[in-house]
Amino acid sequence: MRFSINTIILIILSIGALSLFGYIIFLIIKALKTYIRSRGVREEKIKTAKTLGEVLKAHRVKCKMTQEFVAEAIGVSRQAVSKWESGATDPSTTNLMALAKLFGLSPEELIKETQEQSDA
Repeated sequence: MRFSINTIILIILSIGALSLFGYIIFLIIKALKTYIRSRGVREEKIKTAKTLGEVLKAHRVKCKMTQEFVAEAIGVSRQAVSKWESGATDPSTTNLMALAKLFGLSPEELIKETQEQSDA
């Protein structure tokens, strides 16, 4: 039984495609396992992020400042301040230091409050 060159090429390409498909499935399963195992880390990060947002909002309200005022004072958008307070994103180190200074605190005090609330 003789195969033409086209048939041989088609068989090789089919085997290659199946191998690639199998490897992609393997990578997807591996990524899902990693994602599932990191659930605790993700939950802790969300909890801490929300806690940081709550601390920032509490200090802003205590100082009788609006989100707009805070944003203009440190040079970011009002939406950025809103995202920090809601826990959607975290402020950069530079912005966290600017916020602490604006609220009359040290950055360490802000972080300490965040850690105390996440421990509670």
